[in-house]
Amino acid sequence: MKKRRADEQRLKSARGREKSSDEIFVCERVCTSKRMLKKVGALSKDPTIDTCVTVCGVSELDACADACARTVCVNQHQVPNWNDICLRRCQSECLRLSRSFETS
Repeated sequence: MKKRRADEQRLKSARGREKSSDEIFVCERVCTSKRMLKKVGALSKDPTIDTCVTVCGVSELDACADACARTVCVNQHQVPNWNDICLRRCQSECLRLSRSFETS
């Protein structure tokens, strides 16, 4: 439960980090690596392994959401709500990795 709450907070905080006056857009790269697929779990239906996409948007959240929808969570599940959960987990991991690169 704590992990889910932390993921939700991370997504909410990313919404406010939109472009500043000197930035035009934010780009994020998401790959269907073994690590990402392990984080998303079985929610990713028939992913193409080791493919990447770079997407730009007005915020990290937008870029991560679009990149996840185009790679990890591209194939729709028949199980209701699995696609939304897949996107949330992928976005959360994308944002976490993005922040770890900012601080390094």
